Amino acid sequence: MSTASALDSQSTIGLFDEYVIPNYTRYPVSLVRGEGSRVWDAEGNTYLDLFPGWGCNILGYSAPAVVQAIQEQASRLIHVPNTWYIEQQGRFAEFLCSRSFGKAFFCNSGAEANEAAIKLARLHGSAAGRFRTITFEKGFHGRTFGALTATAQPKYHEGLGPLMAGFRYAAMNDLEGVEKLIDNETCAIMIEPIQGEGGVRIPEPGFLEGLRKLCDDNDLLLIFDEVQTGMARTGEWFAYQHTEVIPDVITMAKGLAGGVACGAMITQDEFAGDLRPGMHASTFGGNSLAMAAGIATGETIERENLLQNVSDNAAYAFERLDQLRAELPIINELRICGMMIGIDLTIPSGPAVGKAMNRGLLLNSTQDTVVRLLPALNITRGELEEGLDIVTAILEEMASEA
Repeated sequence: MSTASALDSQSTIGLFDEYVIPNYTRYPVSLVRGEGSRVWDAEGNTYLDLFPGWGCNILGYSAPAVVQAIQEQASRLIHVPNTWYIEQQGRFAEFLCSRSFGKAFFCNSGAEANEAAIKLARLHGSAAGRFRTITFEKGFHGRTFGALTATAQPKYHEGLGPLMAGFRYAAMNDLEGVEKLIDNETCAIMIEPIQGEGGVRIPEPGFLEGLRKLCDDNDLLLIFDEVQTGMARTGEWFAYQHTEVIPDVITMAKGLAGGVACGAMITQDEFAGDLRPGMHASTFGGNSLAMAAGIATGETIERENLLQNVSDNAAYAFERLDQLRAELPIINELRICGMMIGIDLTIPSGPAVGKAMNRGLLLNSTQDTVVRLLPALNITRGELEEGLDIVTAILEEMASEA
Protein backbone atom coordinates (compact mmCIF):
# COMPACT_ATOMS: atom_id res chain seq x y z
CA MET A 1 0.00 0.00 0.00
CA SER A 2 1.35 3.43 -0.90
CA THR A 3 2.32 5.81 1.88
CA ALA A 4 2.23 8.80 -0.45
CA SER A 5 0.34 11.91 0.65
CA ALA A 6 -1.08 14.77 -1.39
CA LEU A 7 0.83 17.21 0.82
CA ASP A 8 4.27 17.00 2.36
CA SER A 9 4.64 17.62 6.09
CA GLN A 10 5.62 21.29 5.73
CA SER A 11 2.57 22.05 3.57
CA THR A 12 0.26 20.46 6.12
CA ILE A 13 2.00 22.37 8.91
CA GLY A 14 1.36 25.55 6.90
CA LEU A 15 -2.37 24.83 6.87
CA PHE A 16 -2.31 24.39 10.64
CA ASP A 17 -0.38 27.60 11.14
CA GLU A 18 -3.05 29.50 9.25
CA TYR A 19 -6.28 27.80 10.26
CA VAL A 20 -5.91 25.62 13.40
CA ILE A 21 -5.88 26.99 16.96
CA PRO A 22 -2.38 26.28 18.36
CA ASN A 23 -3.48 24.66 21.63
CA TYR A 24 -1.27 21.60 21.09
CA THR A 25 2.50 21.30 20.97
CA ARG A 26 2.94 19.23 17.83
CA TYR A 27 5.94 17.43 16.39
CA PRO A 28 6.92 18.77 12.91
CA VAL A 29 5.72 15.64 11.14
CA SER A 30 2.48 14.84 9.28
CA LEU A 31 1.42 11.21 9.76
CA VAL A 32 -0.54 9.70 6.90
CA ARG A 33 -0.86 5.93 7.45
CA GLY A 34 -0.48 3.29 10.12
CA GLU A 35 -0.47 -0.49 10.26
CA GLY A 36 -0.06 -2.46 13.45
CA SER A 37 2.58 -0.80 15.62
CA ARG A 38 4.11 1.18 12.75
CA VAL A 39 3.15 4.52 11.28
CA TRP A 40 4.35 6.49 8.25
CA ASP A 41 4.75 10.21 7.64
CA ALA A 42 4.08 12.16 4.45
CA GLU A 43 7.68 11.71 3.33
CA GLY A 44 7.51 7.92 3.67
CA ASN A 45 9.55 7.67 6.87
CA THR A 46 8.43 4.86 9.16
CA TYR A 47 8.24 4.85 12.96
CA LEU A 48 7.73 2.09 15.49
CA ASP A 49 5.09 3.51 17.82
CA LEU A 50 5.23 2.43 21.47
CA PHE A 51 2.69 5.11 22.41
CA PRO A 52 0.09 4.69 19.63
CA GLY A 53 -2.66 7.26 19.77
CA TRP A 54 -1.81 8.12 23.41
CA GLY A 55 -3.06 4.65 24.25
CA CYS A 56 -6.22 4.88 22.12
CA ASN A 57 -4.91 2.60 19.36
CA ILE A 58 -4.93 -0.38 21.66
CA LEU A 59 -4.67 -2.80 18.72
CA GLY A 60 -2.22 -0.58 16.88
CA TYR A 61 -3.15 1.20 13.67
CA SER A 62 -5.91 0.04 11.34
CA ALA A 63 -6.63 -3.30 13.01
CA PRO A 64 -8.30 -5.35 10.24
CA ALA A 65 -11.33 -6.49 12.26
CA VAL A 66 -12.01 -2.94 13.47
CA VAL A 67 -11.65 -1.50 9.97
CA GLN A 68 -14.03 -4.12 8.58
CA ALA A 69 -16.58 -3.50 11.33
CA ILE A 70 -16.50 0.25 10.70
CA GLN A 71 -16.85 -0.17 6.94
CA GLU A 72 -19.77 -2.56 7.24
CA GLN A 73 -21.54 -0.49 9.87
CA ALA A 74 -21.05 2.77 7.97
CA SER A 75 -22.78 1.26 4.97
CA ARG A 76 -25.88 0.54 7.06
CA LEU A 77 -26.20 3.08 9.86
CA ILE A 78 -23.69 5.55 11.31
CA HIS A 79 -25.70 7.41 13.91
CA VAL A 80 -29.18 7.58 15.38
CA PRO A 81 -30.16 9.40 18.59
CA ASN A 82 -30.54 7.61 21.89
CA THR A 83 -34.31 7.93 21.67
CA TRP A 84 -34.13 4.67 19.73
CA TYR A 85 -32.76 1.23 20.52
CA ILE A 86 -29.81 -0.03 18.48
CA GLU A 87 -28.51 -3.57 18.62
CA GLN A 88 -24.82 -2.62 18.64
CA GLN A 89 -25.10 -0.54 21.84
CA GLY A 90 -26.88 -3.34 23.63
CA ARG A 91 -24.33 -5.90 22.47
CA PHE A 92 -21.34 -3.80 23.48
CA ALA A 93 -22.87 -3.05 26.88
CA GLU A 94 -23.34 -6.80 27.37
CA PHE A 95 -19.74 -7.45 26.35
CA LEU A 96 -18.32 -4.94 28.85
CA CYS A 97 -20.66 -5.61 31.76
CA SER A 98 -20.33 -9.38 31.50
CA ARG A 99 -16.59 -8.87 31.99
CA SER A 100 -17.10 -6.48 34.89
CA PHE A 101 -20.50 -5.75 36.44
CA GLY A 102 -23.65 -3.66 36.33
CA LYS A 103 -24.96 -1.40 33.58
CA ALA A 104 -23.28 0.91 31.08
CA PHE A 105 -23.69 4.51 29.91
CA PHE A 106 -21.91 5.45 26.68
CA CYS A 107 -20.32 8.75 25.71
CA ASN A 108 -17.37 9.85 23.59
CA SER A 109 -14.33 10.42 25.80
CA GLY A 110 -12.76 9.81 29.17
CA ALA A 111 -13.62 13.30 30.38
CA GLU A 112 -17.27 12.71 29.52
CA ALA A 113 -17.24 9.35 31.26
CA ASN A 114 -15.80 10.95 34.39
CA GLU A 115 -18.35 13.76 34.25
CA ALA A 116 -21.06 11.10 34.20
CA ALA A 117 -19.50 9.39 37.22
CA ILE A 118 -19.25 12.66 39.16
CA LYS A 119 -22.88 13.42 38.34
CA LEU A 120 -23.98 9.93 39.37
CA ALA A 121 -22.19 10.27 42.71
CA ARG A 122 -23.80 13.64 43.41
CA LEU A 123 -27.24 12.39 42.42
CA HIS A 124 -26.81 9.39 44.69
CA GLY A 125 -25.79 11.60 47.59
CA SER A 126 -28.19 14.48 46.94
CA ALA A 127 -30.90 13.35 49.36
CA ALA A 128 -28.38 13.54 52.20
CA GLY A 129 -26.82 16.78 50.98
CA ARG A 130 -23.64 15.05 49.85
CA PHE A 131 -21.72 16.45 46.90
CA ARG A 132 -17.97 16.35 47.60
CA THR A 133 -15.57 13.97 45.85
CA ILE A 134 -12.08 13.13 47.05
CA THR A 135 -9.46 12.68 44.31
CA PHE A 136 -5.69 12.24 44.33
CA GLU A 137 -2.57 14.26 43.69
CA LYS A 138 -0.91 13.59 40.31
CA GLY A 139 -4.16 12.11 39.03
CA PHE A 140 -5.67 13.07 35.70
CA HIS A 141 -9.37 12.87 34.87
CA GLY A 142 -9.93 15.13 31.85
CA ARG A 143 -10.28 18.70 30.59
CA THR A 144 -13.96 19.54 31.05
CA PHE A 145 -14.61 21.60 34.18
CA GLY A 146 -15.77 18.82 36.46
CA ALA A 147 -13.04 16.43 35.33
CA LEU A 148 -10.49 19.25 35.35
CA THR A 149 -11.31 20.18 38.93
CA ALA A 150 -11.10 16.51 39.87
CA THR A 151 -7.57 16.57 38.44
CA ALA A 152 -5.37 17.56 41.37
CA GLN A 153 -2.54 19.06 39.34
CA PRO A 154 -2.25 22.86 39.60
CA LYS A 155 -0.60 23.20 36.19
CA TYR A 156 -3.90 22.28 34.53
CA HIS A 157 -5.83 24.85 36.57
CA GLU A 158 -3.80 27.93 35.69
CA GLY A 159 -5.94 30.78 34.37
CA LEU A 160 -9.18 28.79 34.54
CA GLY A 161 -10.50 29.69 37.98
CA PRO A 162 -12.75 29.72 39.75
CA LEU A 163 -13.02 25.96 39.44
CA MET A 164 -16.01 23.85 40.45
CA ALA A 165 -16.72 23.51 44.13
CA GLY A 166 -16.89 20.11 45.75
CA PHE A 167 -13.47 18.48 45.37
CA ARG A 168 -10.78 17.69 47.91
CA TYR A 169 -7.34 16.31 47.13
CA ALA A 170 -5.45 13.58 48.95
CA ALA A 171 -2.02 12.00 48.62
CA MET A 172 -1.99 8.51 47.16
CA ASN A 173 -1.08 5.76 49.66
CA ASP A 174 -2.09 7.92 52.65
CA LEU A 175 -5.26 6.30 54.02
CA GLU A 176 -5.19 8.39 57.18
CA GLY A 177 -5.07 11.55 55.09
CA VAL A 178 -8.03 10.39 53.01
CA GLU A 179 -10.05 9.58 56.11
CA LYS A 180 -9.48 13.08 57.50
CA LEU A 181 -11.01 14.60 54.35
CA ILE A 182 -14.27 12.65 54.66
CA ASP A 183 -17.17 14.60 56.16
CA ASN A 184 -20.96 14.56 56.02
CA GLU A 185 -20.87 16.28 52.60
CA THR A 186 -18.64 13.66 50.94
CA CYS A 187 -20.31 11.44 48.36
CA ALA A 188 -17.43 9.64 46.60
CA ILE A 189 -13.76 8.78 46.32
CA MET A 190 -12.39 8.78 42.78
CA ILE A 191 -9.01 7.34 41.79
CA GLU A 192 -7.11 5.86 38.88
CA PRO A 193 -6.14 2.32 39.96
CA ILE A 194 -2.87 3.10 38.17
CA GLN A 195 -2.08 6.75 37.50
CA GLY A 196 -1.23 7.14 33.82
CA GLU A 197 -0.35 10.77 33.14
CA GLY A 198 0.94 10.82 36.72
CA GLY A 199 3.81 8.56 35.64
CA VAL A 200 2.42 4.99 35.74
CA ARG A 201 2.18 5.23 39.53
CA ILE A 202 0.86 2.01 41.07
CA PRO A 203 -0.78 2.22 44.52
CA GLU A 204 0.93 0.41 47.37
CA PRO A 205 -0.53 -2.97 48.36
CA GLY A 206 -3.62 -2.53 50.54
CA PHE A 207 -4.30 1.08 49.59
CA LEU A 208 -7.20 0.43 47.21
CA GLU A 209 -8.60 -2.11 49.69
CA GLY A 210 -8.40 0.60 52.35
CA LEU A 211 -10.34 3.00 50.14
CA ARG A 212 -13.02 0.34 49.65
CA LYS A 213 -13.40 0.03 53.42
CA LEU A 214 -13.58 3.80 53.90
CA CYS A 215 -16.33 3.98 51.28
CA ASP A 216 -18.25 1.10 52.85
CA ASP A 217 -17.95 2.60 56.33
CA ASN A 218 -19.08 6.05 55.21
CA ASP A 219 -21.66 5.18 52.51
CA LEU A 220 -19.55 6.65 49.68
CA LEU A 221 -19.25 5.56 46.06
CA LEU A 222 -15.84 4.24 45.03
CA ILE A 223 -15.09 5.36 41.47
CA PHE A 224 -12.20 3.89 39.50
CA ASP A 225 -11.07 5.95 36.53
CA GLU A 226 -9.98 3.20 34.13
CA VAL A 227 -9.81 5.46 31.09
CA GLN A 228 -6.21 4.39 30.49
CA THR A 229 -6.10 1.04 32.31
CA GLY A 230 -9.31 -0.45 30.92
CA MET A 231 -9.88 -2.72 27.92
CA ALA A 232 -7.12 -5.21 28.80
CA ARG A 233 -4.29 -2.67 28.98
CA THR A 234 -2.93 -4.19 32.22
CA GLY A 235 -3.34 -7.87 31.34
CA GLU A 236 -6.82 -8.05 32.89
CA TRP A 237 -9.95 -6.57 31.35
CA PHE A 238 -9.84 -3.90 34.05
CA ALA A 239 -7.09 -2.96 36.49
CA TYR A 240 -9.34 -3.46 39.52
CA GLN A 241 -9.29 -7.18 38.67
CA HIS A 242 -5.67 -7.35 39.84
CA THR A 243 -6.99 -6.70 43.36
CA GLU A 244 -9.75 -7.94 45.68
CA VAL A 245 -11.53 -4.59 45.31
CA ILE A 246 -14.74 -4.18 43.33
CA PRO A 247 -15.55 -0.50 42.78
CA ASP A 248 -19.05 0.93 42.51
CA VAL A 249 -18.28 2.77 39.26
CA ILE A 250 -15.64 2.44 36.56
CA THR A 251 -15.02 4.83 33.69
CA MET A 252 -13.23 4.03 30.45
CA ALA A 253 -12.37 5.44 27.01
CA LYS A 254 -9.08 5.62 25.06
CA GLY A 255 -8.65 2.07 23.70
CA LEU A 256 -12.30 1.14 24.18
CA ALA A 257 -13.15 1.11 20.46
CA GLY A 258 -9.74 0.54 18.90
CA GLY A 259 -9.10 4.21 18.13
CA VAL A 260 -12.67 5.38 17.42
CA ALA A 261 -13.92 8.03 19.85
CA CYS A 262 -15.81 6.16 22.57
CA GLY A 263 -16.23 6.43 26.32
CA ALA A 264 -18.30 4.57 28.88
CA MET A 265 -19.24 4.53 32.53
CA ILE A 266 -20.27 1.27 34.21
CA THR A 267 -21.98 1.23 37.58
CA GLN A 268 -23.35 -1.40 39.88
CA ASP A 269 -27.05 -2.17 39.32
CA GLU A 270 -28.10 -0.58 42.61
CA PHE A 271 -26.81 2.84 41.53
CA ALA A 272 -27.80 2.78 37.85
CA GLY A 273 -31.27 4.18 38.54
CA ASP A 274 -29.80 7.38 40.01
CA LEU A 275 -28.91 8.51 36.50
CA ARG A 276 -32.57 8.82 35.60
CA PRO A 277 -33.99 10.15 32.29
CA GLY A 278 -33.29 13.82 31.77
CA MET A 279 -30.35 13.98 34.18
CA HIS A 280 -27.58 13.16 31.73
CA ALA A 281 -27.12 12.47 28.02
CA SER A 282 -24.62 12.37 25.17
CA THR A 283 -25.75 13.09 21.61
CA PHE A 284 -23.16 10.91 19.93
CA GLY A 285 -22.64 8.54 22.84
CA GLY A 286 -23.22 4.91 21.94
CA ASN A 287 -23.51 5.59 18.21
CA SER A 288 -23.60 2.60 15.90
CA LEU A 289 -20.17 3.20 14.41
CA ALA A 290 -18.33 3.39 17.75
CA MET A 291 -20.25 0.43 19.13
CA ALA A 292 -19.39 -1.75 16.14
CA ALA A 293 -15.73 -0.76 16.52
CA GLY A 294 -15.85 -1.53 20.23
CA ILE A 295 -17.33 -4.97 19.71
CA ALA A 296 -14.68 -5.75 17.09
CA THR A 297 -11.94 -4.53 19.44
CA GLY A 298 -13.13 -6.69 22.32
CA GLU A 299 -13.64 -9.75 20.17
CA THR A 300 -10.15 -9.33 18.69
CA ILE A 301 -8.62 -9.18 22.17
CA GLU A 302 -10.29 -12.46 23.07
CA ARG A 303 -9.82 -14.22 19.74
CA GLU A 304 -6.10 -13.43 19.64
CA ASN A 305 -5.57 -14.19 23.34
CA LEU A 306 -4.11 -10.72 23.89
CA LEU A 307 -4.52 -10.78 27.67
CA GLN A 308 -1.82 -13.44 27.70
CA ASN A 309 0.27 -11.55 25.14
CA VAL A 310 0.16 -8.48 27.38
CA SER A 311 1.26 -10.46 30.44
CA ASP A 312 4.06 -12.23 28.56
CA ASN A 313 5.38 -9.01 27.02
CA ALA A 314 5.17 -7.19 30.35
CA ALA A 315 7.37 -9.85 31.94
CA TYR A 316 9.85 -9.55 29.07
CA ALA A 317 9.88 -5.73 29.29
CA PHE A 318 10.49 -5.86 33.04
CA GLU A 319 13.37 -8.32 32.64
CA ARG A 320 15.01 -6.15 29.96
CA LEU A 321 14.54 -2.85 31.76
CA ASP A 322 15.39 -4.18 35.21
CA GLN A 323 18.74 -5.32 33.86
CA LEU A 324 19.23 -1.87 32.35
CA ARG A 325 18.33 -0.24 35.66
CA ALA A 326 21.13 -2.18 37.34
CA GLU A 327 23.56 -0.72 34.80
CA LEU A 328 22.36 2.89 34.61
CA PRO A 329 22.17 5.06 37.74
CA ILE A 330 19.87 7.52 35.93
CA ILE A 331 17.02 4.97 36.17
CA ASN A 332 15.36 5.63 39.50
CA GLU A 333 12.40 3.23 39.33
CA LEU A 334 10.52 0.93 36.97
CA ARG A 335 6.73 0.89 37.11
CA ILE A 336 5.18 -1.76 34.86
CA CYS A 337 1.71 -3.28 34.75
CA GLY A 338 0.81 -5.00 31.50
CA MET A 339 1.44 -2.68 28.57
CA MET A 340 1.79 0.33 30.86
CA ILE A 341 5.48 1.02 31.28
CA GLY A 342 6.95 3.91 33.25
CA ILE A 343 10.71 4.45 33.48
CA ASP A 344 11.31 7.06 36.16
CA LEU A 345 14.66 8.81 35.72
CA THR A 346 16.80 10.94 37.99
CA ILE A 347 17.11 13.46 35.13
CA PRO A 348 14.54 15.12 32.82
CA SER A 349 12.95 12.59 30.48
CA GLY A 350 11.90 15.08 27.78
CA PRO A 351 15.04 14.67 25.63
CA ALA A 352 14.22 10.98 25.20
CA VAL A 353 11.30 11.85 22.92
CA GLY A 354 13.40 13.64 20.31
CA LYS A 355 16.24 11.13 20.51
CA ALA A 356 13.76 8.31 19.97
CA MET A 357 12.06 10.00 17.03
CA ASN A 358 15.41 10.47 15.33
CA ARG A 359 15.83 6.69 15.57
CA GLY A 360 12.35 5.91 14.25
CA LEU A 361 10.68 5.27 17.62
CA LEU A 362 7.73 7.09 19.19
CA LEU A 363 7.31 7.31 22.97
CA ASN A 364 6.16 9.79 25.63
CA SER A 365 7.56 11.85 28.48
CA THR A 366 5.40 12.73 31.49
CA GLN A 367 5.80 14.24 34.96
CA ASP A 368 9.17 15.72 33.94
CA THR A 369 11.21 12.56 34.61
CA VAL A 370 9.15 9.59 33.39
CA VAL A 371 9.52 7.87 30.02
CA ARG A 372 6.09 6.37 29.36
CA LEU A 373 5.28 3.54 26.96
CA LEU A 374 1.79 2.26 26.11
CA PRO A 375 2.46 -0.36 23.41
CA ALA A 376 -0.40 -1.93 21.50
CA LEU A 377 -1.74 -5.10 23.10
CA ASN A 378 -0.89 -7.07 19.98
CA ILE A 379 2.67 -5.83 19.60
CA THR A 380 4.92 -8.72 18.64
CA ARG A 381 7.88 -9.80 20.75
CA GLY A 382 10.16 -8.81 17.90
CA GLU A 383 8.71 -5.30 17.72
CA LEU A 384 8.91 -4.87 21.49
CA GLU A 385 12.52 -6.08 21.46
CA GLU A 386 13.31 -3.63 18.65
CA GLY A 387 11.73 -0.78 20.60
CA LEU A 388 13.49 -1.63 23.85
CA ASP A 389 16.82 -1.85 22.01
CA ILE A 390 16.32 1.78 20.97
CA VAL A 391 15.16 2.80 24.45
CA THR A 392 18.31 1.17 25.84
CA ALA A 393 20.54 3.08 23.43
CA ILE A 394 18.81 6.36 24.21
CA LEU A 395 19.07 5.96 27.98
CA GLU A 396 22.70 4.93 27.71
CA GLU A 397 23.34 8.08 25.70
CA MET A 398 21.46 10.23 28.21
CA ALA A 399 23.41 8.66 31.06
CA SER A 400 26.70 9.50 29.34
CA GLU A 401 25.55 13.10 28.92
CA ALA A 402 24.32 13.53 32.49
